[in-house]
Amino acid sequence: MPALEQLVVDIATAMAERTARGRVADYIPELAKVSPAHFGLVVATADGHEVVAGDADTRFSIQSISKLFALVEALSRDADAVWRRVGREPSGSAFNSIVQLEAERGRPRNPFINAGALAVTDLIAQDDDPRAGAGAILRLVRRLAGDDSIAIDSAVAYSEAATGHRNAALAHFMKAEATIDGPVEQTLSTYFHQCAIAMSCRQLARAGRFLVHGGRDPASGEAVISAERARRINALMLTCGHYDASGEFAFRVGLPGKSGVGGGILAIAPGRASIAVWSPGLSAQGNSLLGTEALEMLAHGMGWNVFNPDPAP
Repeated sequence: MPALEQLVVDIATAMAERTARGRVADYIPELAKVSPAHFGLVVATADGHEVVAGDADTRFSIQSISKLFALVEALSRDADAVWRRVGREPSGSAFNSIVQLEAERGRPRNPFINAGALAVTDLIAQDDDPRAGAGAILRLVRRLAGDDSIAIDSAVAYSEAATGHRNAALAHFMKAEATIDGPVEQTLSTYFHQCAIAMSCRQLARAGRFLVHGGRDPASGEAVISAERARRINALMLTCGHYDASGEFAFRVGLPGKSGVGGGILAIAPGRASIAVWSPGLSAQGNSLLGTEALEMLAHGMGWNVFNPDPAP
């Protein structure tokens, strides 16, 4: 597909020329070491092609993108318990805000802000071994990507645990409100380990393919989740996947997406492609600055937009 291949080349060239690249997440010491010069992009199309550019095979910390996989794992265990704990509304607040959580008596607005992700992770952590690297979530990611080499970056996990005081405050507050059931320390440890999963854009794009195919893993043909659940997860990614910039991302890109402060974004063009982009420099809201620009260029160039009634072939 020459049009897509040329567009990806053009995007990578344009990103290489950008001088304003955002600021890396320096509040996590290990992430502060990553150069903002990196840029990688992989488009894994529905028919099995992969179009790549830049640092497509360099692994990075997926951080909050892991919340998507944790949600899939928790829903497969007890969907009712998930939705009793967390809502499905955009927060309009920073990803680590405690103000809204206090006002709403410990029930997070959605599973993609930090408080919501902690509440979801607690459902998994109670029978998991965080020292093994948030085992259930890691196993799911490996299966979806078809790659058992995906692992936890232990240095990042340690760095987060040593500095994650606000996340600890969120977890303890939810424990006090009975949103979290298990030991807070175990939930936090599992959460820090899941955020420290390290993947390349190629691996991440492959792991997202099931959301392109209505919940079905194209490699095995097996249903990972139901088509209805895939639709709902894509809806949550569109409305909540970029924190208090989710509306802006929907306005500019028009695709479901989940960002992480490691600089990665996983975006889904349903029925068309799974897209992973990585550029470590962040916007003020904690989303990849160049990653968002790249996805905007790609979505516009290909006509991939969930609001477009007549997308380009």
